[in-house]
Amino acid sequence: MSGAELVWVAVVWVVALAVSVGVGAWLVPWVLRHAESEPPVGAEAVTVLRGGTWIGLLERLSVTGSILAGFPAGVAIVVAVKGLGRFAELRDHPVASERFVVGTLASLVWATAIGLVARLVVHLVVTGEVPLDVLPSGEVPVDLTL
Repeated sequence: MSGAELVWVAVVWVVALAVSVGVGAWLVPWVLRHAESEPPVGAEAVTVLRGGTWIGLLERLSVTGSILAGFPAGVAIVVAVKGLGRFAELRDHPVASERFVVGTLASLVWATAIGLVARLVVHLVVTGEVPLDVLPSGEVPVDLTL
C-alpha cells in the first residue's frame, strides 16, 4: 500500500468513526423518542438505564471499528458485554427493556451500516474496484482507478 493510500484509508477510518459516533448520538435518541408510547414510562426507563449515552457512544465506536478492522465477531462481543452489563437492571425494571432493545438495535444498525460502507470505501481506495461479492451476479466490476 502506498503512502497516499494509507493516508486515505486513515481518513476513511476517522470519518467513519466520527460519523458513526456523532450522527448516532443524534439518531438513536431520535428513534427512542419516536418509539416510546408512554412518556412517564420513558422517564423511568431513562433513570434506570443511566449512563446509556456514554455506553451507546462506545458501542458505536466499537462496532464500527470492529467491522472496519475485519473482525465481525467484535460485534457479538459488544452485544454480549452490553447485555450482561445491563442484565440486573433489566431484570429488576422490566419497563426499561423496550427502551434498551430499541436503543441497542438502532445503535447497532447505524454503526454496522457505517462500518460496511466505510469498509467498501477502503476497498475501493486500495484496489480501485468494487468487490465482486457486492455486485449482482453476472455484472462486470467497473475500474475506478484514478
